[in-house]
Amino acid sequence: MGQTVFIPRELDANEPRVAASPDTVKRLAALGFEIVVETGAGTRSRIPDEEFAKAGAAIGKASDIAKADVVLKVRRPTDVELKSYKPGTAVIAIMDPYGNDAAVAALAKAGVTAFSMEFMPRITRAQSMDVLSSQANLAGYQAVIDGASEYDRALPMMMTAAGTVPAAKVFIMGVGVAGLQAIATARRLGAVVTATDVRPAAKEQVASLGAKFLAVEDDEFKAAETAGGYAKEMSREYQAKQAALTAEHIAKQDIVITTALIPGRPAPKLVSAAMVASMKPGSVLVDLAVERGGNVEGAVPGQVVTTANNVKIVGHLNVPGRVSASASLLYARNLFAFVETLVDKTTKTLAINRDDDLVKATMLTDGGKVVHPAFAKADQQPPKGQHVEPAAIPAKSMVADASAKPKKAAPKKAAASSSPSSKSKGIA
Repeated sequence: MGQTVFIPRELDANEPRVAASPDTVKRLAALGFEIVVETGAGTRSRIPDEEFAKAGAAIGKASDIAKADVVLKVRRPTDVELKSYKPGTAVIAIMDPYGNDAAVAALAKAGVTAFSMEFMPRITRAQSMDVLSSQANLAGYQAVIDGASEYDRALPMMMTAAGTVPAAKVFIMGVGVAGLQAIATARRLGAVVTATDVRPAAKEQVASLGAKFLAVEDDEFKAAETAGGYAKEMSREYQAKQAALTAEHIAKQDIVITTALIPGRPAPKLVSAAMVASMKPGSVLVDLAVERGGNVEGAVPGQVVTTANNVKIVGHLNVPGRVSASASLLYARNLFAFVETLVDKTTKTLAINRDDDLVKATMLTDGGKVVHPAFAKADQQPPKGQHVEPAAIPAKSMVADASAKPKKAAPKKAAASSSPSSKSKGIA
């Protein structure tokens, strides 16, 4: 009897995605696994049980997880779910461990080998496993759709016999994966698009999509990136100049989309209450970082807030889940690509190589312990060669504080971004 992969139905009411597709079920079966999908797991992603069954999966119940060797999920399992897992089970999901120490400890206590997919290193070998990029891509697209749905005018310029409808002005703050897709989507809809980011390399990316780049392009900005693609912390003088430019620009925009998210830290504030108050009635702000505190002052998780000056602040939760049918297909392929690296092709069984770079980077718990160095206890030494997540870009370098006052510049130190990529992190 082969090893079993179990795909449960997500219990969170705000999570419609599923961790498998009919295509990945076939692929997992070809690796030698027996696949069990919980009844209704794919319903909210438009994948009925029958489609999974046709692909070769058995349709089971929640209690079947007790015999699983591998569990593929979207979100981290709850304490209640963990009670049904057998020790040694490989659990692969978006674990969201930052600020959730108790939940991480519960994974270790349950004895599962937990992998956090959002820690997948951004290297060529792992591109097909990059869940942050696949999901952020859809988040950027959906942010524009959500902004357009709240905006009570057309986005493209329309010239008619009755007059001309001007094109909407859309401003994207943060040019990571989500920001780039937001630019592309807004451009396709005919909007006039501008974008900003702290890295000089982003200017070329923005221009390649037909948008205009906004930044104070002085000598400091031109030197704001290391040879390795990391961002440097900006001086207070630069932050103040950038804040003034951004505030002036936001007041003229119809839709503003913010995407700045820093792993392990609260989202940096990009848009102050004063900036919101300066916007025209009917304008819309879409905050993609609302679940981490938000980039926009006044954003409320899970709500669309209308301010006193009739500006809407959109704070939808789980934005990729708002296009779950597409998001699930991409996420399932990310998971399969990773699982494939964990399988011994000769024996067709799970054979986790703990010296593999991908395993070192993503393994959160193993053998009853928290093994990821970013979350291990202070008195625990990480395994030799264990991957350590580089420091995130300081929040204050992502956007200038509107209240910052110029001071004599202190010597600047390079601050490593959370990704060695030349792209800005944004939501990615």
